[in-house]
Amino acid sequence: MALPPITELSDRARDVFRVVVQSYLDTGAPIGSRTIAHLSGLNLSPASIRNVMQDLEELGLLAAPHTSAGRMPTDIGLRLFVDGMMQALEPSPEEQAAISAQIVQAGPVEHAIAATTAALSGLSACAGMVMVAKRDLVLRQMSFVPLSTRQALAVLVGEDGSVENRVIDLPPGLPPSALVEAGNYMSAMFGGLTLIEARARIERELVAERAELDGAARTLIERGLAIWSEDTDRRPVLIVRGQARLIDDAAAADLERVRELLDDLEGKQDIARLLDNASAGDATRIFIGAETKLFSLSGSSVIAKPFHGTDGRVVGVVGVIGPTRLNYARVVPMVDYTAATLARLMR
Repeated sequence: MALPPITELSDRARDVFRVVVQSYLDTGAPIGSRTIAHLSGLNLSPASIRNVMQDLEELGLLAAPHTSAGRMPTDIGLRLFVDGMMQALEPSPEEQAAISAQIVQAGPVEHAIAATTAALSGLSACAGMVMVAKRDLVLRQMSFVPLSTRQALAVLVGEDGSVENRVIDLPPGLPPSALVEAGNYMSAMFGGLTLIEARARIERELVAERAELDGAARTLIERGLAIWSEDTDRRPVLIVRGQARLIDDAAAADLERVRELLDDLEGKQDIARLLDNASAGDATRIFIGAETKLFSLSGSSVIAKPFHGTDGRVVGVVGVIGPTRLNYARVVPMVDYTAATLARLMR
């Protein structure tokens, strides 16, 4: 159904519609005409309000989940409210400070991103999500530390100071000297290269037989680079924090919706594709319920905003996922501020 322009609604229809939406966002429940007449101060009789609500239902903006249960906004109605009627509320100084504090954390940038996402989750009462572009890790040093006769710890140090470890299996009968030789060779030959570049170089060296290595060290280097490259290809680029916040009192009464939502979050590839769609352009994107096939069953909304690096290119997308009745006026500016905070982190 096409979204009717807000200007096509009469003043009375807009007033009733706003009350219904605000009540739904506050309670998650439908509201009846008598309650609106009693609480809203619209100076309309319950009969007049029922007529207006019926008109709004025929436009597809409201729906009655049960007979005589009152009305609640549809996904189309929420879209109309968000795009045409919502008044955004800037994050408070305390909320801004809670988010900004994460960018001064020491350690790998991934830790700060995860902490910022957790802070956004806590402040918005939603699950916080961030998707960052895969980084081409530039190598500074690699070494192998023996753990046993069958395993060693591969240690990779990046130019950005990050350190990562992986346990790898050793070929039978590998002498300890091969670990030292392989580590020294890799640090000397691959410093300043990405993993992809390092792998291409060693393949060229081996084909041309210019690599001055014995068979054991050569096998170790090939195995080490293969493991690191494969791990990088599979490296999660999506961080989700605060899934437990999705199970509030209203959601607990609908355990099937919660199960669907948690299943959606487990499908990280689908979430990543959704956030990737949000990376086009600079604007904050809001996906409401059935507008996306991914969340059509769980009745959830996503608010997402891209953030940029020093060269102006999009390096990631940050957002939240929650029920369709989340506080859009408060959460949208919060996501915007978090995106700006992460952009500063990338510089």
